[in-house]
Amino acid sequence: MLTIGKLAAAGEISPDALRYYEAEGLLAPATRTASGYRLYGEDALRRVRFIQHAQACGFTLAEIRELLQLRQTDKACCNDVRQRAIEKRLQLAAKIRSMQAMSAALDRLIAECADGSQSVDDCPIMAALEQIDGGTEPAR
Repeated sequence: MLTIGKLAAAGEISPDALRYYEAEGLLAPATRTASGYRLYGEDALRRVRFIQHAQACGFTLAEIRELLQLRQTDKACCNDVRQRAIEKRLQLAAKIRSMQAMSAALDRLIAECADGSQSVDDCPIMAALEQIDGGTEPAR
Protein backbone atom coordinates (compact mmCIF):
# COMPACT_ATOMS: atom_id res chain seq x y z
CA MET A 1 0.00 0.00 0.00
CA LEU A 2 1.16 3.50 -0.87
CA THR A 3 0.50 6.67 1.07
CA ILE A 4 -0.55 9.71 -0.91
CA GLY A 5 2.96 11.14 -0.59
CA LYS A 6 4.62 7.99 -1.93
CA LEU A 7 2.13 7.71 -4.78
CA ALA A 8 2.62 11.38 -5.61
CA ALA A 9 6.41 10.95 -5.68
CA ALA A 10 6.23 7.79 -7.78
CA GLY A 11 3.84 9.42 -10.24
CA GLU A 12 5.75 12.72 -10.25
CA ILE A 13 2.58 14.59 -9.34
CA SER A 14 1.51 16.64 -6.36
CA PRO A 15 -0.59 15.22 -3.54
CA ASP A 16 -3.10 18.00 -4.29
CA ALA A 17 -3.45 16.73 -7.86
CA LEU A 18 -4.12 13.23 -6.50
CA ARG A 19 -6.78 14.63 -4.19
CA TYR A 20 -8.29 16.43 -7.18
CA TYR A 21 -8.31 13.21 -9.21
CA GLU A 22 -10.07 11.57 -6.29
CA ALA A 23 -12.65 14.37 -6.13
CA GLU A 24 -13.20 13.97 -9.90
CA GLY A 25 -13.83 10.24 -9.50
CA LEU A 26 -10.68 9.19 -11.37
CA LEU A 27 -8.82 7.66 -8.46
CA ALA A 28 -9.84 6.20 -5.14
CA PRO A 29 -7.79 5.06 -2.19
CA ALA A 30 -8.03 1.35 -1.50
CA THR A 31 -8.51 2.10 2.16
CA ARG A 32 -7.86 4.65 4.88
CA THR A 33 -5.98 4.26 8.09
CA ALA A 34 -7.74 4.71 11.42
CA SER A 35 -6.45 8.28 11.44
CA GLY A 36 -7.86 8.96 7.96
CA TYR A 37 -4.71 8.75 5.84
CA ARG A 38 -5.31 7.56 2.29
CA LEU A 39 -3.69 4.28 1.29
CA TYR A 40 -3.54 3.33 -2.38
CA GLY A 41 -3.19 -0.09 -3.92
CA GLU A 42 -0.58 -1.17 -6.45
CA ASP A 43 -2.85 -0.33 -9.39
CA ALA A 44 -3.06 3.34 -8.36
CA LEU A 45 0.30 4.24 -9.93
CA ARG A 46 -0.76 2.61 -13.19
CA ARG A 47 -3.99 4.62 -13.11
CA VAL A 48 -2.13 7.88 -12.38
CA ARG A 49 0.18 7.24 -15.33
CA PHE A 50 -2.84 6.43 -17.51
CA ILE A 51 -4.41 9.76 -16.53
CA GLN A 52 -1.18 11.64 -17.25
CA HIS A 53 -0.70 10.00 -20.65
CA ALA A 54 -4.34 10.61 -21.59
CA GLN A 55 -3.98 14.28 -20.61
CA ALA A 56 -0.83 14.53 -22.72
CA CYS A 57 -2.93 13.30 -25.66
CA GLY A 58 -5.43 16.10 -25.04
CA PHE A 59 -8.18 14.20 -23.24
CA THR A 60 -10.06 16.16 -20.59
CA LEU A 61 -10.61 14.69 -17.13
CA ALA A 62 -14.26 14.03 -18.04
CA GLU A 63 -13.14 12.14 -21.15
CA ILE A 64 -10.57 10.23 -19.13
CA ARG A 65 -13.30 9.25 -16.67
CA GLU A 66 -15.30 7.86 -19.62
CA LEU A 67 -12.27 5.89 -20.84
CA LEU A 68 -11.74 4.44 -17.38
CA GLN A 69 -15.44 3.54 -17.15
CA LEU A 70 -15.16 1.60 -20.40
CA ARG A 71 -12.95 -0.88 -18.52
CA GLN A 72 -15.86 -1.54 -16.19
CA THR A 73 -18.34 -2.06 -19.04
CA ASP A 74 -18.72 -5.65 -20.20
CA LYS A 75 -19.96 -4.70 -23.65
CA ALA A 76 -17.18 -2.17 -24.34
CA CYS A 77 -14.46 -3.05 -26.80
CA CYS A 78 -11.31 -1.55 -28.24
CA ASN A 79 -13.32 0.13 -31.00
CA ASP A 80 -15.13 2.20 -28.34
CA VAL A 81 -11.78 3.55 -27.20
CA ARG A 82 -10.65 4.00 -30.80
CA GLN A 83 -13.73 6.09 -31.61
CA ARG A 84 -13.00 8.39 -28.69
CA ALA A 85 -9.40 8.73 -29.85
CA ILE A 86 -10.57 9.59 -33.38
CA GLU A 87 -12.98 12.22 -32.00
CA LYS A 88 -10.18 13.73 -29.90
CA ARG A 89 -7.84 13.83 -32.90
CA LEU A 90 -10.52 15.63 -34.95
CA GLN A 91 -11.05 18.14 -32.13
CA LEU A 92 -7.30 18.75 -31.90
CA ALA A 93 -7.03 19.19 -35.69
CA ALA A 94 -9.78 21.82 -35.55
CA LYS A 95 -8.00 23.64 -32.72
CA ILE A 96 -4.73 23.53 -34.66
CA ARG A 97 -6.41 25.03 -37.73
CA SER A 98 -7.95 27.75 -35.57
CA MET A 99 -4.63 28.53 -33.92
CA GLN A 100 -2.87 28.61 -37.31
CA ALA A 101 -5.46 31.14 -38.50
CA MET A 102 -4.85 33.23 -35.38
CA SER A 103 -1.10 33.05 -35.94
CA ALA A 104 -1.49 34.13 -39.58
CA ALA A 105 -3.71 37.05 -38.50
CA LEU A 106 -1.07 38.11 -35.99
CA ASP A 107 1.64 37.80 -38.66
CA ARG A 108 -0.35 40.19 -40.88
CA LEU A 109 -0.82 42.66 -38.02
CA ILE A 110 2.84 42.51 -37.07
CA ALA A 111 3.86 43.11 -40.71
CA GLU A 112 1.57 46.17 -40.86
CA CYS A 113 3.35 47.59 -37.84
CA ALA A 114 6.89 47.15 -39.17
CA ASP A 115 7.91 50.69 -38.22
CA GLY A 116 6.86 50.41 -34.59
CA SER A 117 7.69 54.05 -33.86
CA GLN A 118 4.13 55.37 -34.10
CA SER A 119 2.23 56.35 -31.03
CA VAL A 120 -0.15 53.77 -29.58
CA ASP A 121 -3.05 55.87 -30.89
CA ASP A 122 -1.67 55.46 -34.45
CA CYS A 123 -0.66 51.81 -34.06
CA PRO A 124 -2.04 49.68 -36.92
CA ILE A 125 -2.38 46.68 -34.61
CA MET A 126 -4.52 48.62 -32.15
CA ALA A 127 -6.60 50.02 -35.03
CA ALA A 128 -7.16 46.54 -36.47
CA LEU A 129 -8.15 45.12 -33.07
CA GLU A 130 -10.64 47.98 -32.61
CA GLN A 131 -12.11 47.47 -36.08
CA ILE A 132 -15.85 46.88 -36.18
CA ASP A 133 -16.75 43.56 -37.88
CA GLY A 134 -20.22 42.23 -38.49
CA GLY A 135 -21.87 45.36 -37.09
CA THR A 136 -20.86 44.73 -33.49
CA GLU A 137 -19.13 47.27 -31.37
CA PRO A 138 -15.80 46.29 -29.80
CA ALA A 139 -15.81 45.74 -26.05
CA ARG A 140 -14.43 48.69 -24.11
